[in-house]
Amino acid sequence: THAMGETDGAEFTGQEVAVVGMAGRFPGARDVQEFWRNLREGVCSISRFTEEELLAAGHSPALVRTPGFVGAQGVLRDVELFDAGFFGLSPREAVYLNPTQRVFLETAWEALENAGYDPAAYAGRVGVVTGAELNGYYKLLTRHPKLRQGGLQLHLGNAPFAVATRTSFLLNLEGPSLNVQTACSSSLVAVHLAVQSLLAGESDMALAGGVSVHVPQVQGYVWERGSISSPGGLCRSYDAEAAGAVPGSGVGIVVLRRLEDALADGDTVHAVIRGTAINNDGS
Repeated sequence: THAMGETDGAEFTGQEVAVVGMAGRFPGARDVQEFWRNLREGVCSISRFTEEELLAAGHSPALVRTPGFVGAQGVLRDVELFDAGFFGLSPREAVYLNPTQRVFLETAWEALENAGYDPAAYAGRVGVVTGAELNGYYKLLTRHPKLRQGGLQLHLGNAPFAVATRTSFLLNLEGPSLNVQTACSSSLVAVHLAVQSLLAGESDMALAGGVSVHVPQVQGYVWERGSISSPGGLCRSYDAEAAGAVPGSGVGIVVLRRLEDALADGDTVHAVIRGTAINNDGS
């Protein structure tokens, strides 16, 4: 442990933010460690689906047989599993809760555990900032004869704008709780806003991240020339053969604290954010 300005010769300004914990779930990886191992070993974690699997998932034969249809997706395992009782929820409440909200809630708890903090014992204000994507779970509920009359519970359980606030409520976190939507940059913008909240003194700790859980998990897409999608169902980032992206599910959360607080409390500092900014490309 070092005083501010004395760590490895770095000059600190008091505006630095430390990453003190993290958690995530990704296609082919149950946690951050397995994700990193897959990256190092060059493991492809995109799932390929047969026509039979796609039809069984509810896709029409006409769609599956459309020229250019690619049956590939990054699948997140066990999204149907959820320990409702751990979070004080009834099985009925859990049914109305979108997998996006469930997965983020579980990962938020894991991120706090990774950082070494119990939200019930931590005296400071903990903020939550996240981006979330829509999926087809709401549509499935409204088609179900016994669940479609869920009213407000059905709507709030599937609203992307409720992910952060529900997490704050169920974990009793009293810092700012913001749901961010800036399309592909949502989770990075969430980190920026969490850093600003810490530096402004609104939060003493902040969870920042993003989540997307596709429902159903077995899906595909129709490739069109000039689109963002990959024609072959492979994502070759930074490669000469890169031709597009493949949809997928995942969640990632970092736990942030002001660096001076993290050092003073003996936190594990995985990385230091020395500054952030946000703008737009205009026209």
